[in-house]
Amino acid sequence: MSKNKSVSNRSRTPQSKRFMQFISSDWGEARPAKKTLWESAKYAAARRAKLAAKYPNRVMIVEAGGMKVRSNDTEYRFRPDTDFTYLTGWGSATVPDSVLVIDTRGRTPKETLYLRPTAGKNSDEFFANPMIGEFWVGPRPSLEEVEAQLGIKTRDIKKLESDSRKFDRKLTKNTGSFAQHLSTMRFVKDAYEVAQLRKAVAVTIDGFAEVARAMPKATGHARGERVVETAFFAKARTEGYDIGYETIAASGPHACILHWTKNDGPVKKGDLILVDAGVELDSLYTADITRTIPTSGKFSKEQRWVYETVLLAADAAFAVVKPGIRFREIHDAAIAVIARRVAELGIIPVSAEEALKADNQHHRRYMVHGTSHHLGLDVHDCAKARREHYQDGILEAGMVFTIEPGLYFHQNDLKVPKAYRGIGVRIEDNVLVTAKGCENLSAKLPRTPEAIEAWFAANQS
Repeated sequence: MSKNKSVSNRSRTPQSKRFMQFISSDWGEARPAKKTLWESAKYAAARRAKLAAKYPNRVMIVEAGGMKVRSNDTEYRFRPDTDFTYLTGWGSATVPDSVLVIDTRGRTPKETLYLRPTAGKNSDEFFANPMIGEFWVGPRPSLEEVEAQLGIKTRDIKKLESDSRKFDRKLTKNTGSFAQHLSTMRFVKDAYEVAQLRKAVAVTIDGFAEVARAMPKATGHARGERVVETAFFAKARTEGYDIGYETIAASGPHACILHWTKNDGPVKKGDLILVDAGVELDSLYTADITRTIPTSGKFSKEQRWVYETVLLAADAAFAVVKPGIRFREIHDAAIAVIARRVAELGIIPVSAEEALKADNQHHRRYMVHGTSHHLGLDVHDCAKARREHYQDGILEAGMVFTIEPGLYFHQNDLKVPKAYRGIGVRIEDNVLVTAKGCENLSAKLPRTPEAIEAWFAANQS
């Protein structure tokens, strides 16, 4: 059923022949899009070639996905499947429901991108379909434009059903091993991906400056956390495509709730606010950064102790990163510091050495999450890769991931000294593995307590 029929209670669209003749006449030609190959397309072509070599005599089908309903006849902002973007170079401009087919059954792999071309002005889709009609959502590119931009042969999506009858030995995202391999391919970033991640990080750092500038307004608002959230969102939408994930703006004891995204609480002077946020670009590459900021501009004694503990853990993790180590060693280095420091505070019943034994883990009460995850087109990138390739995988130059230890003392945790209750801190940076070590891509956003205080003060004018 067409969408305009399914919302007949709202539809007032004329359907007479006279109206059809009138609305389809006297339209000038739209300015054609530039038919030049995009930079992303060159890298996507190399990825497809690598994939084709892995799966000879197969037909690989990767779908962009379609619009998702938010409520009745309204949809969420479209975001294509990231494996589709990885293999085509098509990001936020992707036409919904497009499908990439890579056919390796012949001597030379054949690549076809099926999509819905723009409709003619003489069709009722043009003005009457609020999901895809140009009157409603703007023009779609022509098949020729997309083919020139992405360097992939294009074909009308209407042809896919008949063409697919000829496909055998198919692989889709529902084929477990195929999905795993696509995730594994994405571990090591190419030059284009690294450049996009650098840009996403740079815009995200600018977004954090907006957060600091918004703090006086936030501390005077009943929902100050949302003041912080929307200050960052404005930067994400004006300089990127969207936020890479729901922003966490967790003030005071909310900082101890790891995925606090309600962001409906006040921001009180003297508290810390944990802000976990990332800008997603039109390429769909995203940053993922966390800073914990004193709302008054200065850390208290107890806040500083917790912050410095987390910073020590993060620095210990950075120190071990280099090609050849196992991914899990990053977490091991950070969590050892957490164990030592909570033991020194006297809130676990055993020594740090005892706590670190597999059968104990008392310190994990105060940091239950891991220290790192891969980053790229998805904020938790490569998530479908097998464990031996992820947690047990060996670091290679070109990998990008987070380092994000934390320490969380819940306000009702009676094992914690009263002065420390309600304090939660996380420090998260984005890291590129280099030939001999690593580079902190987000290093321009201050990390030490002194630098945080100075940065906060500089962004209050």
